Amino acid sequence: MADWYGLTRQLFFRLSGETSHELGLDMLGAGERLGLLQYLAPQVAGLPRTVAGIEFPNPVGLAAGLDKNGDYIDAFARLGFGFIEIGTITPRPQPGNPKPRLFRIPERRAIINRMGFNNKGVDHLVEQVKKAKYNGVLGINIGKNFDTPVENATADYLICLEKVYEHATYITVNISSPNTPGLRTLQYGDALKELLQPIKQRQQELAEEHGYKPVFVKIAPDMDEDEVEMVAQTLIDTNIDGVIATNTTLSRDGVEGLKHGDEAGGLSGAPVEDLATETVERLVKALDGKLPVIGVGGILDGKGAVEKMEAGAELVQVYSGFIYRGPELVGECVDAIAAMN
Repeated sequence: MADWYGLTRQLFFRLSGETSHELGLDMLGAGERLGLLQYLAPQVAGLPRTVAGIEFPNPVGLAAGLDKNGDYIDAFARLGFGFIEIGTITPRPQPGNPKPRLFRIPERRAIINRMGFNNKGVDHLVEQVKKAKYNGVLGINIGKNFDTPVENATADYLICLEKVYEHATYITVNISSPNTPGLRTLQYGDALKELLQPIKQRQQELAEEHGYKPVFVKIAPDMDEDEVEMVAQTLIDTNIDGVIATNTTLSRDGVEGLKHGDEAGGLSGAPVEDLATETVERLVKALDGKLPVIGVGGILDGKGAVEKMEAGAELVQVYSGFIYRGPELVGECVDAIAAMN
């Protein structure tokens, strides 16, 4: 599989970022429909973990952003992930930011994107989830439409929560993308509490009908220690079930002077690894065991996954590392985490 993916990646990297992204997803989907992925994908060892009341077959998941609309759930399910997170989804379909908006920086195994929550809308995603054969752990990541004022954001999140709740294993509230104007302001102080309290209330109401589904919050890496502590306290106070750390960064450390290094958007991949791990560490300390942390950001090998776990994460997710390494990364990370025990 490694050689097959390496050759494919070389060909794809000659295309623009978004073209190769879409083509790669289409090939994955075709491979699943034709029954080829089961022969091409590496076997991944089981390493069960129970987090937030959910049984995960292994602690390595697919981060949101690769399969925004839930169109490729069964294909990703073949690749050994312990869990899959789809989205970010918004109430109404939206095109996202103008193209080009996705840029690879291969010298640093990095990606800059300013996609802007391009997606087909929550109703399309729900239909795709209903069609999927996958019965593993499925997270659904929700956001607000770009033209919804920040002060009205709660309504968008509640629309998405209500529509996806019964179809998800857990729901992630994304307040940390740098590509939707004003979104990150929801991470701080009263704004965060005012967003999460009605979400938590609606979660409790929906749980009576569909069973309890944990709600996680995804945060940015661009916070200082005091800000991390403030966010942690708000998550505790509002009884949120877990936190995903982190999203992409606005920093350009590590890509200065490189082609595309000065593009606007969020930076992911190897340059964000240390920043994300530091945020996980600070968050775990501030939360003091009161809720679990899922570590994501710059994991490109088994060592990177172990570092997130050593920082206190209970699960990890990959995105850019998957683009650069392919499916072999999943098993490598699981094996490295297993060797910690």
